[in-house]
Amino acid sequence: MEQYEPDRLSAAQVAALRRSFRNGRAALTRRSLLRASAGGALAVGGLGALSGCGIPAAGKTRGGVSAEDHSAKEKTVSFSNWTEYMDVDDSGKRHPTLDAFTARTGIKVRYTEDINDNNEFFGKIKPQLAAGQETGRDLICVTDWLAARLIRLGWVQKLDPSNLPHAFANLSSQFRTPDWDPGRAYSYPWQGISTVIAYNRKALDGVEVTSVSDLLDHPKLKGRVGFLTEMRDTVGMTLLDMGKDPGKFTDDDYDAAIARLQKAVDRGQIRRFTGNDYTSDLTKGDFAACLAWAGDVVQLKADSPDVDFLIPDSGYLTSSDNLLVPNKARHKTNAERLIDYYFEPRAAAQLAAYINYVCPVDGVRDELAKIDEDAANNPLILPDKTMQAKSRAFRSLSSKEETAYEAKFAKLTGA
Repeated sequence: MEQYEPDRLSAAQVAALRRSFRNGRAALTRRSLLRASAGGALAVGGLGALSGCGIPAAGKTRGGVSAEDHSAKEKTVSFSNWTEYMDVDDSGKRHPTLDAFTARTGIKVRYTEDINDNNEFFGKIKPQLAAGQETGRDLICVTDWLAARLIRLGWVQKLDPSNLPHAFANLSSQFRTPDWDPGRAYSYPWQGISTVIAYNRKALDGVEVTSVSDLLDHPKLKGRVGFLTEMRDTVGMTLLDMGKDPGKFTDDDYDAAIARLQKAVDRGQIRRFTGNDYTSDLTKGDFAACLAWAGDVVQLKADSPDVDFLIPDSGYLTSSDNLLVPNKARHKTNAERLIDYYFEPRAAAQLAAYINYVCPVDGVRDELAKIDEDAANNPLILPDKTMQAKSRAFRSLSSKEETAYEAKFAKLTGA
């Protein structure tokens, strides 16, 4: 088996890069764009528009359409990803893990940060995919709800397990069986996204917070609590608090969660619903506690000693960004080799050290500790088995459910 030897960075270089990335990310609000775009135009009317354009409705899986694979002759792969979602060197211009992949395999990666919003990106590739044409991309990274839709539409290719030995062996059990791609036949996770409770210790002023119920009901937190504009996170965390599984809930369960949130809104308990602009409210103390995304909390904790997080006993939500090969991709095998490469512990560790989301690769701890010991011991980046056991995923929605649920949530939040 070929071995990967990453370029080793000094502790000072790593610290400088992490500081510059942290400062850039605080203003970027990429997570807000990524998660909130799961609703909006696509949920309210967008699904009907798909059928109107001659595109089959979600849920009618046709299976991916393969194309002639030019990987053997063309040593290249085109990879579309989100901004600030890859390791960089101290110049800010090169990506060490991608360079190492090319040095080992001879496969040049055309890496493009051209995904800013799920809906926007879907709009870019939809005409070609619907027409059975190439998108110009061999590998894309999209959030789980959009990955599910692309699979159901039959617009991505089934992966070849023989090209993914590390991915199959090292994929964390937490991410192995999403209901939209059981067994990961079409996708592998790039990073996980955990929804937790964050709090400002100083702003709490002695109030003990252990659950979503505390956020919704504690009188001393009135007007100092934040929930998220992403429906799946806010409703999912509320369902868990009510003893319901977000992976199996009914319409009545959903309505009960909305009603519970509405009571908190009516009482003025919830200050506001936010994207990841909650970060400023939390650090300033305008929020004593709120729902938050773990990748943000890692950065906030590093910069603000008063900020911390907790995992409710009822559990927490986990979603993922995922790698898929679109139909008619010219370099499917090369794309699969790149996916597999990031499931080798050394490459996965170098990536995790920079972006601080949940690493979906088992066996990465020792390698990550060589780069950043704090990251290796951070359960928001490498959840232990106890934390993994509390993880739940929001189930896939039909087009009818998505439209109805998003409409009810929009009414709740005033969107």
